[in-house]
Amino acid sequence: MVGSGENLRIECRLPGADCNPYLVYAAALASGLDGIANKTEPPPHFSGDLYAAQDQASLPGSLGKAIDLFERSSFARTAFGDPVVEHYVHFFRTEAAAYDVSVDNWERKRYFERI
Repeated sequence: MVGSGENLRIECRLPGADCNPYLVYAAALASGLDGIANKTEPPPHFSGDLYAAQDQASLPGSLGKAIDLFERSSFARTAFGDPVVEHYVHFFRTEAAAYDVSVDNWERKRYFERI
């Protein structure tokens, strides 16, 4: 959150260059509309070192976990529709599988002489 008092607002940063901007903004709009419709209150303001915080929600620790959460998300299915969610789940799983079998330069340099 940015600002204070009546000027306190949620900051919405630009998405990364590796994302589909149409999906990002559709998700942001759907989230906002859902929050208005359901009168969802944002969580309390957090100050401090978020990396050291033990009681704060965190993002998934892997692409696989993120895909599983996205696939099971009733919000994503309502916002985008089942066909879109299924398409992206298939795409994400295909990308994750390709990544899991790739060997990068770090691995080549580190293990070529050792193994």
